[in-house]
Amino acid sequence: MTAPGARTSPAVLRVAGVDFTSRPRRAKPITVALGRRQGDAVVLERLEAHVEGSSLVRFLRTPGPWTAAFDFPFGLPRELVETLDWPRKWPELMRHYGGLTRGEIRATFAAFCAARPVGRKFAHRDCDAGAGSSSPMKWVNPPVAYMLHFGVPLLLEAGLHLPHLHAGDVSRVALEGYPGLLARELIGRRSYKHDARAGDTPERRGARRDIVDALERGATRLGLRLVVDAAQRRTLVEEPSADRLDAVLCLMQAAWAAAQPNHGVPEDIDPLEGWIVSTPLPSRQSCAGR
Repeated sequence: MTAPGARTSPAVLRVAGVDFTSRPRRAKPITVALGRRQGDAVVLERLEAHVEGSSLVRFLRTPGPWTAAFDFPFGLPRELVETLDWPRKWPELMRHYGGLTRGEIRATFAAFCAARPVGRKFAHRDCDAGAGSSSPMKWVNPPVAYMLHFGVPLLLEAGLHLPHLHAGDVSRVALEGYPGLLARELIGRRSYKHDARAGDTPERRGARRDIVDALERGATRLGLRLVVDAAQRRTLVEEPSADRLDAVLCLMQAAWAAAQPNHGVPEDIDPLEGWIVSTPLPSRQSCAGR
């Protein structure tokens, strides 16, 4: 993001990618990759860490224009909402959901799953199959249900604009990203991260190196190439948890969306569920109605 009063060429698009956690702390902060798009180049300018939600909100109030992609769900599956008879409008739904405790969320979702057959325990959004993402109901591995619970109120507090979901400051745009979508395009199902340093392996380091190499070559359907210096590249490859690399993958998705009509969000998305930016549209059609 630019500092207040700074001047930016019209050809430069300010973008950010955010690797999220529902319990930020020094050992596992919210990681932000900041950069700019110039033509087909996405230049990584710096990486930041936020150990409190309030710190992230202050950052998100940085004057625009900019576009950011966040690695957590912005909505819940319509099937779940209708089964539980929760509010059918996104603002009211988010207020209801935000008013629950994590224990209440876990108990409610566990009861929902227990009443369903094996193989269909979780409800999914239209975009989940196309993106290969977890259901926003999951409260463990990864706990995306808690990320939504913690994260959406922060975006609203900061006054961001969420296309099709919430009208905020249109110069500061928040999109749902998913680094796994782009990572799988580059390395398939190979594992590239582990939260514990002891769980890192030469194979995972090699996978991270291959992701960075491919991003630098522009070897994705987004048509963009990452520009990093030697120190940044080393950081992205050597971090076992890949939080910084995931933030950069979200940065690439934000950079793609910043130059797309409607920020890359289809006009006909379900306004309860939201949309993962850069999800392939043919895949979306194949999972409609789930």
